[in-house]
Amino acid sequence: MHESIVACGVPAFASGLVEDLTKKVSPLARLICTMIAAALAYFVLGIAVTRISVPPLDFLLSYAAISCAVTVLAVAALANAINIIDGFNGLASMVAFMMFASLAYVAFQVHDPIVLSASLIMMGAVMGFFIWNFPAGLIFLGDGGAYFIGFMLGELSIMLVMRNRDVSAWYPVLLFMYPIFETCFSIYRKKFIRGMSPGIPDGVHLHMLVYKRLMRWAVGARTARELTRRNSLTSPYLWLLCLIAVVPATLFWRHTLAPVLLRDRVCRDVRMALCQHRPVQVAAVAGGPEETALLMESPMARAQK
Repeated sequence: MHESIVACGVPAFASGLVEDLTKKVSPLARLICTMIAAALAYFVLGIAVTRISVPPLDFLLSYAAISCAVTVLAVAALANAINIIDGFNGLASMVAFMMFASLAYVAFQVHDPIVLSASLIMMGAVMGFFIWNFPAGLIFLGDGGAYFIGFMLGELSIMLVMRNRDVSAWYPVLLFMYPIFETCFSIYRKKFIRGMSPGIPDGVHLHMLVYKRLMRWAVGARTARELTRRNSLTSPYLWLLCLIAVVPATLFWRHTLAPVLLRDRVCRDVRMALCQHRPVQVAAVAGGPEETALLMESPMARAQK
């Protein structure tokens, strides 16, 4: 299974690698190649977004075409987001490591050996890269590495939700909130502030603004050594920003807002019905005919028992 997922991710990795070597692959071409990789995983391995815990939208996801489109777009968007945050030594790699660790923890909790082992393998690979990349920047992730890591994060998170009903469909959304926010911020700034196409690359992302506001005055010398140090000191601030989403996602991976609201609504209706001494048909919620009959009794009759 692991080899199959990696094989499906080859188009995403190859497009980034060719860009690293030639600088002639456009962002749109890389995005399309990543979408092809996600489509391969969908058709070959059956990895698909099947629920988001919103009943009307879950019904739409029962159609294969819609599920395929959502899956492909979600994986491609996440891979692009990981590539966007790869701006400083150790930033993207440590963020990815924390996310893989969270996936491994949740997979362990739900006894999913495939996602658990794949996440642990990716953690080892990313950490092996990290110790050479941070703080000195001896090697770099490149577009190839960033797109492949984003692809693996997307596929493993979709598999985890698809294979385990206990895992909230919103767990991956919260887990990936930092790269999602970086991407949305970049699109907003390009489109509405600078009036340029979001597809045109530039160097002014959220992590770059943090660098300019915090590090330029903290490390002012312009020697090569101090520039590298300034680059590396930016990443820990953004690791903490990422943890603001990763920690709650890991702690509350079971919780989904929609079921909680539905449960509270049912409980409220039951309480109102009991106060008004009218029968309530809640067999499916209460657990069966016996509990339904008990709810239909008046409070005084229950007290006499």
